[in-house]
Amino acid sequence: MHQASNKMLKIVVIGPESTGKSTLCESLSKHFETDWCREYARDFLLEHGTNYTFDDLLKVAEGQLLSEEACVSRMHNQQRSMVFIDTDMYVMKVWCEFVFGKCHPFILNQIIDRKYDGYLLCKPDLPWVKDELREYPDVKTRELLYHHYKDLLINQSTPWFEVNGVDPMRTSNAIDWVEKLRMTIH
Repeated sequence: MHQASNKMLKIVVIGPESTGKSTLCESLSKHFETDWCREYARDFLLEHGTNYTFDDLLKVAEGQLLSEEACVSRMHNQQRSMVFIDTDMYVMKVWCEFVFGKCHPFILNQIIDRKYDGYLLCKPDLPWVKDELREYPDVKTRELLYHHYKDLLINQSTPWFEVNGVDPMRTSNAIDWVEKLRMTIH
């Protein structure tokens, strides 16, 4: 899997809610001197409320992709060598299927079409932190969702790493994995 050295490395951070995805993206972007794409769903739900519909999740998916493309373009223009992405279409797939029992074909097609260089899967081993958007405080549901993500990653070919434990080791282990991935790709 050799790629040109000027290619931007795109690493996605996924996992259940309240597993430190945004915190990890922010820490990694600071360490690697780049930026990260924020999760669009937070802004959407803050604006429209948490009583969302199946079709709202399609809007969230479309917004996430636009945010990702804008961030990647901005980093490319700044000649950055990598970008971290908080949430992708795997998250949208799990969310749709878990809440509504089905997934939009658009999301499934984006999973096929979009290519990333690596995934960081955040394990739900951090304490759940309540906020106005989070829905699943119970450990059983968070573990169930985690296994949905893990099953998706096991059954695809992009390299991935499970992020667990607490900081500073949690972030340090993720940094080490990203460094190794970068060396194998470049």
